Amino acid sequence: MLQHFHVNTPLLESVSMSKMAGTAVYLKMENCQPSGSFKIRGVGHLCQQLASRSRGVVCSSGGNAGMAAAYVARKMGLPATVVVPSSTPPLVVRRLQEQGAAVKVAGKVWDDANAEALRLAETEQLTFVPPFDHPLLWEGHASVVAEAAAALGPGARPGAVLLSVGGGGLLCGVVCGLKDAGWADVPVIAMETVGADCFNAAIKAGELVTLDDITSEAKCLGAKTVCRRAFELSQSGEATIISELVTDQEALRAVQMFLDEERVLVEMACGAALAAIYSGLIPRLQAQGRLPTPLRPLLVIVCGGSSINMEQLISLQQKLQS
Repeated sequence: MLQHFHVNTPLLESVSMSKMAGTAVYLKMENCQPSGSFKIRGVGHLCQQLASRSRGVVCSSGGNAGMAAAYVARKMGLPATVVVPSSTPPLVVRRLQEQGAAVKVAGKVWDDANAEALRLAETEQLTFVPPFDHPLLWEGHASVVAEAAAALGPGARPGAVLLSVGGGGLLCGVVCGLKDAGWADVPVIAMETVGADCFNAAIKAGELVTLDDITSEAKCLGAKTVCRRAFELSQSGEATIISELVTDQEALRAVQMFLDEERVLVEMACGAALAAIYSGLIPRLQAQGRLPTPLRPLLVIVCGGSSINMEQLISLQQKLQS
């Protein structure tokens, strides 16, 4: 069997983003993964550890974890069931089916779909693949930092890592990877959209918070509660985490600018991280003394995403720019 299912993705310097940020910006292009996003790192690792003798896997996902689970299951010769909320675009359902997964729609938001996936895991003896809340996922995601460290070369250190937060799995994995690379003091800028901001809400409240609803169009950030480990990392001082929000309009503008500048189309969830550069957040954080001046290079995790195409982009433009 394959040693792992993910590929070592390109690390590209963006000249235009570097100009905006006032320091070199390196893009870790996770959109190049076989399943379209970083999720395959953790999901592949978890399935190799837990599912090799399984009757099949079941995953709850607004898209990307499901795509990863479907891809990995197909490569392992296992049946996959992906439970998605009704807010999932038809495009994602079709792509999941193309990967060979059986798709079941349950509930309005991810939490509803997750409850149904847990039920199926129990009643049909399937291996449950959580989208973000499992140590094996974080272990797998940590490889993104190891690759970036190898590509940047010995002695290089980023000034900060920028990423998007949905349920917090990527954040947990990156913090894990930073420790392994000897970069534990490198700050992580954790970006969410207003209306899908369960991590930021938890930090403000000083405890885990469950959002009433997901009102953001960045549906793949749409967990109502962040995973406990991500919240603990924000409180414990073992990592420096800067939690920031952008509007849906700023995330969409970032998607459009990234398409124009870098010729790559990513989904709104990824746009949240890119918006940290495009909306001028970095100089603002420096002015507030939360990031140093001068600043070492920035590492942006371009998490990718499968729930976007031109039709979807036009629909988002009409919805958010009217």
